[in-house]
Amino acid sequence: MNRLLEVDNELKLVNDRLEQLKAMPDPEGDEATRSKVLADRDTEIDDLIGRWDSLQAERGPLLVRAQKLQDVTAAARDMAKVEVGDGSRYLGGVGPSVGKQVDPFDTDPRELSRSEVISRAQTFIDNEKRVPIRDDAKEHLHHLVTRSLEADEDEQFDGSYIARRILLTEHKAYRSAFKKYLRLGGLAQYNADEQRAIAAFQDHELRRAASENTTTAGGFGVPVIIDPTILITSGAIDAPMLRVCSIEQVTNNIWKGVSSAGMSWSYDTEAAEVSDDTATLAQPSVTVHMARGYIPYSIEVGQDYPGFAMEMGKLLNQGYTDLIAVKTMTGSGSGEPFGIFTALDANTFDEVTPTTDGSFGGVDVVKVWNALPERYRGRATWFMSVHVESAIRQFASAAGSSSSYFTVDLTADGVSRINGRPVIVTDYAPTFSGSVPGTTGAQNILAVGDASNYKWVQRAGMSVEQVPIVIGSSQRPTGQRGMFAWARNGGDSINDLGFRLLQNQ
Repeated sequence: MNRLLEVDNELKLVNDRLEQLKAMPDPEGDEATRSKVLADRDTEIDDLIGRWDSLQAERGPLLVRAQKLQDVTAAARDMAKVEVGDGSRYLGGVGPSVGKQVDPFDTDPRELSRSEVISRAQTFIDNEKRVPIRDDAKEHLHHLVTRSLEADEDEQFDGSYIARRILLTEHKAYRSAFKKYLRLGGLAQYNADEQRAIAAFQDHELRRAASENTTTAGGFGVPVIIDPTILITSGAIDAPMLRVCSIEQVTNNIWKGVSSAGMSWSYDTEAAEVSDDTATLAQPSVTVHMARGYIPYSIEVGQDYPGFAMEMGKLLNQGYTDLIAVKTMTGSGSGEPFGIFTALDANTFDEVTPTTDGSFGGVDVVKVWNALPERYRGRATWFMSVHVESAIRQFASAAGSSSSYFTVDLTADGVSRINGRPVIVTDYAPTFSGSVPGTTGAQNILAVGDASNYKWVQRAGMSVEQVPIVIGSSQRPTGQRGMFAWARNGGDSINDLGFRLLQNQ
């Protein structure tokens, strides 16, 4: 209908302009001037007539459609032709409104198709009220469940796995069983619904373990809404590397990618054979390791604390985040992720040494920045400890002075910036006692580069098992239970060329 109105309005404008041209008097002046004016008028008239014909041709089908819509509306108003309530939403009436409430948990998720399980998971995400979920967390969950293993998509992540995990672990019977398990462990008594919910989840995980031989089956799966391995990307405010690096969720045990420094171009002489400008491709990979956590708690707390399950979720999240914060900076890479400093330290081409061994000055800040290739400077981030940041602040004779190496007033709030790029200051970066670096030995001082070249790989899904009785040092019970949790992740620089490491030798 809107297009029909637009066409009619333009037809009116064309008609008005034609009437104006017809009413114009004959031009004055010499023969050449008069001929040019008349020729211009004829050209405009021909264009307007052509446009009129084009609009009329478009108007015909639009008019037929508008008439059909009018007939449908008229029929809907004829009560002899409709049942009570029909057409009310289109005619502004107040007829009965029936909204079908879809229960995403009314069918076993193992029996649903990929599209159906994803649709139901999205319904749950939108409607969840039991646990407060931030908007960014909801958006992140929606993004995860809609990824799949279909052709031309990421084959290292199956979004339907997250969707099924949501429907399996967020079912009210499973959540009820999870709470009992945290309180009583192997002593818990489950009703029939809870037993079915537990069996469904464990069967699903065991099937995956049999098919891919990489999953960690067994134990209780942490419900998705409190599972830090799934929501870590939207809530890890204490793991600063995760704010800027490239994060990949996977459902296997290793991430593999393709990288290239780019192809080369050349100017060649006319008709000469083009030079070989083939790009060199590499296949970086990031191995997934197992992270483990252990929480002891008294039997009394497990029995008497009504929100114990949610509190366990908070503790798991915080401890997991703290571990990642450390390992993304200085992880050894041996049985655990590579931290960015450790990964860069493994090469020499990305290392820059201070001008004077054993000391650190403003000239070194400039030196490491100049060494970073141009293509990475525009998206670079600085990484350093508070000791290094404090040393750089002291390079300036006064806050905001021309000798300051920061590009914002040092007294201003907000994120510090050096050469216009943000500075991440974290105690998890290499730290120093006394002066920086303080000795003439090998020490990592700071790093700068495009953080998207550091890949954090997160295998979705955390599991927990209860230790029924904690035994003390004298081999006697302590009156405590324990919660043993595990998750799998990895991290590494997938392009060391994108960084520069300032390292004292």
